[in-house]
Amino acid sequence: MTDAAAVPAIQVSALTKSYKGQLALDHVDLTVPQGSVFGFLGPNGAGKTTTLRLLNGLAVPTSGEARILGQQVTRGLDRNRASVGYLPDVPGFYPWMTAREFLLFAGGLFGLRGEVLDQRVSSLLDLAGLTEVTSRVGGYSRGMKQRLGIAQALINAPKVLLLDEPTSALDPIGRKDVLEMIAALAGRTTVFFSTHILSDVERVCDTVAVLDHGRVLVQAPMAELKRQHGAQRLIVEVSTDSAQLAEEFAAASWCHELVRRADGALVMTVDDVAAAQVDVPARIAAHGLGLVRMETPEMGLEEVFVDLVGGTN
Repeated sequence: MTDAAAVPAIQVSALTKSYKGQLALDHVDLTVPQGSVFGFLGPNGAGKTTTLRLLNGLAVPTSGEARILGQQVTRGLDRNRASVGYLPDVPGFYPWMTAREFLLFAGGLFGLRGEVLDQRVSSLLDLAGLTEVTSRVGGYSRGMKQRLGIAQALINAPKVLLLDEPTSALDPIGRKDVLEMIAALAGRTTVFFSTHILSDVERVCDTVAVLDHGRVLVQAPMAELKRQHGAQRLIVEVSTDSAQLAEEFAAASWCHELVRRADGALVMTVDDVAAAQVDVPARIAAHGLGLVRMETPEMGLEEVFVDLVGGTN
């Protein structure tokens, strides 16, 4: 018997979508573990919204398949509806309703009634920071609407929440509020979070996939992704600046690129970290210099992203 917790929240296999002969998605493979906040990162036009529409059953793949909690996603099929919440990039609201009225209406569409619905609406208003707001939705800021949109997507207590660019049009305060709301869901609901904003992913996501031109370039836990790419850099400081030493490092077989910073530190992109860590101290000692610092720093997500996507354009 299969352990339900071991089944991926989302499993995508060779998912392909073409429009009039143009590939929007090209054999995409993804595995999203249950309970994760999964960052689906890519530049505008990479295919993120297309992927979300396929996951939500709003479009049909040209080939391949997508499964949510083990169930195959099919357009118009209702068996995944109770397990999935969805926030499109531009959510729509009835402007004459209050937040409470809107959530009561949304819950009613899922058959929720009475005390169960009232308690859930109150809980979601609290999560969205809208409990004390009694004005109509038409007067809300964009950030308030996004928070309400996430609350609406959670009204059916979904196991998987799909968010399409939820912070892209927000000011810094609105982004902060929405990201805090998403972070609060970690471990309780699987969040599939599509965005092109790197800092948002770095702040709230534990796993990330990078999409570009319809292809997944990499998928890994955030820490592993940054560690793997960061291991390709080496920063060295010596007791005395030496142009000759820098030239030797630049010519070494393990060195791909070397930059001398204004503070005298040598920043090297290396092909073989292990070899560099042996060779660097030996060369410094041969010059009669002291090794002040040698480290392989962790890259930020922005550097990883540029390294991955920049190489494909």
